[in-house]
Amino acid sequence: MTVFGQTLGGQELFALASLLTLLVFWLFVLPREHAYGRWFKRWEAERRARRLGQEEEPTSPTGKPRGPWG
Repeated sequence: MTVFGQTLGGQELFALASLLTLLVFWLFVLPREHAYGRWFKRWEAERRARRLGQEEEPTSPTGKPRGPWG
């Protein structure tokens, strides 16, 4: 087989097929990775908001924290 004037043997054809397979693989995997990253960031922000909401509850009768031990 000849590609761009270069004769390709068995190893070259295998390497070309492998690279094309890898490209197709990443075309399917990369969008999922981005979606997972967006989901994780959203989940982390919601978790942080819930934690901060719990910590903002008053710890003393006056509503102000009195130090590291409450």
